[in-house]
Amino acid sequence: MTANTQARHEALGLSREQLLEMFSYMLLTRRVDERLWLLQRGGKIPFVISPQGAEAAQVGAAYAFRRDHDWFTPYYRDLGINLVAGVTPREIMLGAFARSDCPASGGKQMPSHWGNRPHNVLSGSSPVTTQLLHAVGIGQAARMRGDDVVVYTCCGEGSSNQGDFHEALNWAGVHKLPVIFLIQNNQYAISVPLEKQVAGGSVANRGQGYGMPGIEVDGTDVLAVYEAFRAAHERARRGEGPTLIEAKCIRITSHSSDDDQRRYRDPAELEALKAKDPLVKARGYLLEHGLIDEAGLEAMEKKIMAMIDEATEFAEAQPYAKPEFALTHVYAPEQREG
Repeated sequence: MTANTQARHEALGLSREQLLEMFSYMLLTRRVDERLWLLQRGGKIPFVISPQGAEAAQVGAAYAFRRDHDWFTPYYRDLGINLVAGVTPREIMLGAFARSDCPASGGKQMPSHWGNRPHNVLSGSSPVTTQLLHAVGIGQAARMRGDDVVVYTCCGEGSSNQGDFHEALNWAGVHKLPVIFLIQNNQYAISVPLEKQVAGGSVANRGQGYGMPGIEVDGTDVLAVYEAFRAAHERARRGEGPTLIEAKCIRITSHSSDDDQRRYRDPAELEALKAKDPLVKARGYLLEHGLIDEAGLEAMEKKIMAMIDEATEFAEAQPYAKPEFALTHVYAPEQREG
């Protein structure tokens, strides 16, 4: 790079501090997830569905939104989205351990059913892709109220074959709603490879049929994702409608803790993922441009691990919800006369 050539993050208007923060969120996402796997394998929590390989897509996307102003209707892998939105490692662990103080559900939902009202994170449901319709509803309400709001929503490429996906995009396109749809394409719908689930091989191409741009981006490149989302966010705020962004990601882990990808993925394919790891790419960029050194990376790692240790110990020590709480927010309270 010559003296007159801007680094990519500078061209995007990102400072050194912002870029380091983005990387720290990526690293935090990875390390929290690794801890969740250890807890699940140790029998302390019931379930993990991992974002490993999608950290750049999630952090790059979330960083383009306004915290506590815009809205998020995430899908189950969106750990990084939640962290950038303001959800803390403590709150993530409270959900994993199903403790009563979990902000998503008071310990009644299984892990990764996100929800955090103070940070405008809408609670999701187990049926995949329904969150896209929720996002469109928020976008419609914002349009009717005149609110300056942009809505994030996401699903995997397998879920993009559900009817909810097409209904949501059609409605958003017709009404030019301020919604950005992210497809985290990790190449597998559980065990089904992309070529057996998506005709034509591109989810982004579907955007044209619903009156919105369809953009493909390298989901392992946090700056490329941020650039695409920043443009889509600006477009939505100008009243020009929704955008569909397909981030080509990798899936490092099995679909979930109930799956074993070694039964359907070649060992050579799994080994090749190491060279595409988004954390390796981002770390290399920071070092190449002199934004941090090895000592700085080590200090960041120690800080993050201390945070995760504290969050884990705190959450595990909290009580479960009381039995009488089981029906709260399920049925309306009984109305008594007099």
